[in-house]
Amino acid sequence: MGVVNVTPDSFSDGGEWFSSEAGVRHGFELLGEGADIVDVGGESTRPGAVRVPEAQELARVIPVIERLAAAGAVVSVDTTRASVAERAVAAGARLINDVSGGLADPSMGRAVAETGAVYVCMHWRGHADVMDSLEVYDDVVADVRDELGARLAALEADGVRREQVVLDPGLGFAKSGDLNWPLLARLDALHALGRPVLVGASRKRFLGRLLATGNGDVVEPARPLARDEATAAISALAAVSGAWAVRVHAARASHDAVRVAAAWAAAGEEPSGEKDGEVGTA
Repeated sequence: MGVVNVTPDSFSDGGEWFSSEAGVRHGFELLGEGADIVDVGGESTRPGAVRVPEAQELARVIPVIERLAAAGAVVSVDTTRASVAERAVAAGARLINDVSGGLADPSMGRAVAETGAVYVCMHWRGHADVMDSLEVYDDVVADVRDELGARLAALEADGVRREQVVLDPGLGFAKSGDLNWPLLARLDALHALGRPVLVGASRKRFLGRLLATGNGDVVEPARPLARDEATAAISALAAVSGAWAVRVHAARASHDAVRVAAAWAAAGEEPSGEKDGEVGTA
């Protein structure tokens, strides 16, 4: 899943794809690099970001979605608003990627049920301007699993078919640092909920901290664009761990990483007809 931020204030690309023309162009670039899905968003969810009006969000995303979908791309809309999701699906989007998991807009479940679109339900505790204050967990893996399980049940109560839902642990959302690593290492806990899992680690703060330079009191986190190699490493590990997809800003490296992971996993499979302990020949 390649990211197209049609925003002036994204943490990762600083508004580089803000205009509709630039957003469409970047969408095609991502597809050319191997992305299977293009995720178009018109509202930044970077830490501290404030919300934009609905009309502004629509004006940013709908023209880009229409053009990409008309060209045959599989398009996702990154939004927390049911009204935007509905308009985006009408414009050709096939997926709704909601970082709030339906908590930001009580109408989202109904919209997902009525459109029939694939729905990415992310773990979320509050909007970008307050999320860091909500980073309180007893056991981050168990808490995220249980809270996503509760969201899945609520969506089903709204008429959403279980088969529509993909789960996302919400890396970086109310999880600014080391709490992200246990979630990645224990994707099996989310798989236990019985739905595909999307991993969105691309260029996030916890990678900047991991790759920081300096020592003592002067430590400089790696800048977002310097986090793509680490992102690709996570893409490979996530693929081996059974992730359904990875959401990334730079598609080519992660596409190659996933191909390597797939070849590695396939080579490790026991050949047909052999039993444990037997050695096959090439």
